[in-house]
Amino acid sequence: MSNSLDARAQHLFRVLVQNYIEDGQPLGSRTLTRMADLDISPATVRSIMSDLEAMGYLQSPHTSAGRIPTAQGYRLFVDTLIEVKPLHSNLVSGLKNQLQDQDLNKENLVQTASSMLSSLTAMAGLVTVPQVGQAAFRQIEFLKLSERRVLAILVVDQKEVQNRIIQLDRDYSESELREMANCLNDILVGCNLHQVRKVLLQQLDGLRQDMDSLMRNAISFGEQIFPVEQEVTSNYIIEGQTNLMEFEELSNIGKLRGIFDAFSQKKDILHLLDRCICTNGIQIFIGSEAGYQVLDDCSVISAPYTINQDVKGVLAVVGPTRMAYDRVIPIVDVTARLLSEALNSE
Repeated sequence: MSNSLDARAQHLFRVLVQNYIEDGQPLGSRTLTRMADLDISPATVRSIMSDLEAMGYLQSPHTSAGRIPTAQGYRLFVDTLIEVKPLHSNLVSGLKNQLQDQDLNKENLVQTASSMLSSLTAMAGLVTVPQVGQAAFRQIEFLKLSERRVLAILVVDQKEVQNRIIQLDRDYSESELREMANCLNDILVGCNLHQVRKVLLQQLDGLRQDMDSLMRNAISFGEQIFPVEQEVTSNYIIEGQTNLMEFEELSNIGKLRGIFDAFSQKKDILHLLDRCICTNGIQIFIGSEAGYQVLDDCSVISAPYTINQDVKGVLAVVGPTRMAYDRVIPIVDVTARLLSEALNSE
């Protein structure tokens, strides 16, 4: 890691990575000596570059005597040497305005965020669509409509209200309905909606025959309100995938086909993004860290977005490992925060 490199080696490595990211050309010792502006000879620089190569941070392409960073080298750069630049306030204001159009619904906001990521980075931008099944149960109340009909008032994600009418096997008093609502609130608070039926069945299996029939009736009510376990079908919106054709390191038709197929089939990409939901803040996968061979020459920079402080999805930029991390990281971070703000004010 960086503590195994002295200050001079770190400086040379940073200069090499920054210049390679900018122009995509391998750097030889003479060029690096000139760019690094250090009072050392090209022979000394060549020796340091050889050491960096031996450590796995640099490699020599077949077509050049110069060096380029490896995926391990990019990881070192991102973790210890990068200087992230904050976005200009005018740019942030412009992005905020795009996402605060009052006519935009959730899906349109996601589409806009994906387009913003793509246009700002000239890479592929994708945003997962918030799923109803990910909504968190907050509270339930029962309102008696007639002898055997009750309106279930369901509150999810703190402010969304859903109403469902259920048929009863007998007449229940107001106090019984209130007690059963309290019972369900105790059992289900905080559960995702697609988990509710499973939780109810687990509770029912755990009840002894001689236990309070009120609990059994409450669970029976819950099974009517959530009649089938809801399957969450994840999806995402992607923009700018053809931008990847502009990068020489991804221009091989076989690589592009594999990447585009992964975008189209979605399963692997969604699995990768699901890993990001469980983390706070920016998550960066470089090369093979993503766990999918098709992305070995790519980096993925992601961040979760929230609705009412609950994580509801992830947005990400996908591009070559040779990307301007110092610029892309704040774009992803700011876009995630602005999308969260827009969704919360919707």
